[in-house]
Amino acid sequence: MENTKEVAFYIFCKPLLHFFISQIERSSRVERKRRDSFGMFDGYDSCSEDTSSSSSSDESEEEVAPLPSSLPIIKNNGQIYTYPDGKSGMATCEMCGMVGVRDAFYSKTKRFCSVSCSRSYSSNSKKASILARLQGKPPTKKAKVLQKQPLVAKLAAYAQYQATLQNQAKTKAAAVPVEGFSWGSYINSNSFTAAPVTCFKHAPMGTCWGDIAEGVRVEVPNTDCSLPTKVFWIAGIVKLAGYNALLRYEGFENDSSLDFWCNICGSDIHPVGWCATSGKPLVPPQTVQHKYTNWKAFLVKRLTGAKTLPPDFSQKVSESMQYPFKTSMRVEVVDKTHLCRTRVAVVESVIGGRLRLVYEESEDKTDDFWCHMYSPLIHHIGWSRSIGHRFKRSDIAKKQDGHFDAPPHLFMKVKEVDAAGEWFKEGMKLEAIDPLNLSAICVATVRKVLADGYLMIGIDGSEAADGSDWFCYHATSPSIFPVGFCEINMIELTPPRGYAKLPFKWFDYLRETDSIAAPVKLFNKEVPNHGFHVGMKLEAVDLMEPRLVCVATVTRIIHRLLRIHFDGWEDEYDQWVDCESPDLYPVGWCQLTGYQLQPPAPQSSRDSQSSSSKQKKKAKSQQYKGQKKMTSLQLKEELLDGEEYSFLQGTSDQESNGSASYYIKQEP
Repeated sequence: MENTKEVAFYIFCKPLLHFFISQIERSSRVERKRRDSFGMFDGYDSCSEDTSSSSSSDESEEEVAPLPSSLPIIKNNGQIYTYPDGKSGMATCEMCGMVGVRDAFYSKTKRFCSVSCSRSYSSNSKKASILARLQGKPPTKKAKVLQKQPLVAKLAAYAQYQATLQNQAKTKAAAVPVEGFSWGSYINSNSFTAAPVTCFKHAPMGTCWGDIAEGVRVEVPNTDCSLPTKVFWIAGIVKLAGYNALLRYEGFENDSSLDFWCNICGSDIHPVGWCATSGKPLVPPQTVQHKYTNWKAFLVKRLTGAKTLPPDFSQKVSESMQYPFKTSMRVEVVDKTHLCRTRVAVVESVIGGRLRLVYEESEDKTDDFWCHMYSPLIHHIGWSRSIGHRFKRSDIAKKQDGHFDAPPHLFMKVKEVDAAGEWFKEGMKLEAIDPLNLSAICVATVRKVLADGYLMIGIDGSEAADGSDWFCYHATSPSIFPVGFCEINMIELTPPRGYAKLPFKWFDYLRETDSIAAPVKLFNKEVPNHGFHVGMKLEAVDLMEPRLVCVATVTRIIHRLLRIHFDGWEDEYDQWVDCESPDLYPVGWCQLTGYQLQPPAPQSSRDSQSSSSKQKKKAKSQQYKGQKKMTSLQLKEELLDGEEYSFLQGTSDQESNGSASYYIKQEP
């Protein structure tokens, strides 16, 4: 018996197919010659006269602003930068693509136009420098000198960029396109698999993706056509990668020469039957026009019993991209300079559910923080006071005009816990993901028990004296684990800094510190059937630089815990992330929402990292230097001196999507 949805589709499509047939026969009677030229429909007569739907390739080129006749000379600290003719002495920023004078570029390698671009490319600062900021230590002299450089580099780069555009306009030469990252090419060339949209409940269409899979038919613009107006044709999904689909026009069978990738949630993708109801023309591609004399019969045969998108698919996409948070809303968010406290911030922008929050006291709006609206790092105004969490009071006496508190119901609710019986106590030991180095799971201690199930956690051996780097985790957080979790799951456990007795043994450490382990039963044991598999591609936030969303891969799965690797970077920059984290997105999310995607590191960076990684793998131990996405040359130039220690590396991986063997049995 046919699938219910297939039957429903057939019932839905039958009158539409009759509509196609009647229109074909009518156009055939009027002018048969044209029918032979344009297949199913009657050429120009069947096309809409509205020229607004024509291809964007017909748009006029953007005018280039004229450049001053004499290029400026910039002086800085006694150094003079001029603009040489031609390409000599020039450099291109690997982060923003700006072209400028090599002498004005930042650092010895001259790979970036400013400190800002270098740090954005690097993704995050060294843990030692973050801790220094947490403890209120002043920046180094080197940092103070470097801070003077960006203005010069930016001015030089911008002037040279304008000069390049002007030269191109004068010579009427075609602009050299900047080769951007393409998920389709990346997946095709490497035979990658992307995580399905259903793995991301917080993402658009995550809960209503339905049966969209290979074989589903859609109506899309026909690019293989010489008509002056926009026409459509039917295509089938050959491969699905997140929101992106590899489509093949009907009539091409096994011919992949005109296959193309597109975002299935895009405005030009429609269910079969949309053209009929909208009065849009269906015209077969000219490459295969000769293959069939009766396209009507061909479509009837191909579409009968086939699946297509739901009729209200575009409406569902639009509704799933409506976000309750609005600009000017006030929230409490973690203070990125003192993790132990929160501050008031104002929503500056909302992109795809991600919020750019500007701390309320930031006059120039540059002191910001990025997070998803479902992040555990943001709360309603008054949250800190209600649970006893530290809070930095604002110097602003009253709310600024137009600012208003975000309603409490907009924030993600945590699971209620019963703290009346046996519960966490100060001094209990556990294992936790280090918020300053998300690639590491560390020995940690409960430093303070707050209300409503919240705990302040400190990482043993690296805590600030004033507790400014304590981090707030909820008792149900998937980022804290009982003693022995890493051992039973063969994950590398990071021991306390300076701890000499290696390999680290929990029971020895508990005796030495005269402490007890937090009971296993207090931790979250729920493991959802998330659907992730090792090797799947996705788009993930670099949580050490949370404004960046990068191309990433799932490399390990420990029950609900995912190891996220940033493509092109060394493993030391990986992050442990929960399977339900709002900082993970399907392939194509950035394109759908208009967010900038960070592509994999360039080949030159990979080569330098590869040689460095091989040397590290030969050693029996590795040094804890924290996370910093930089090449080996940059590491030599910029890493600060700090305390180091060694720890054993893990020897094997485990993959599981169940709850068996999740925790180790504690010894008395």
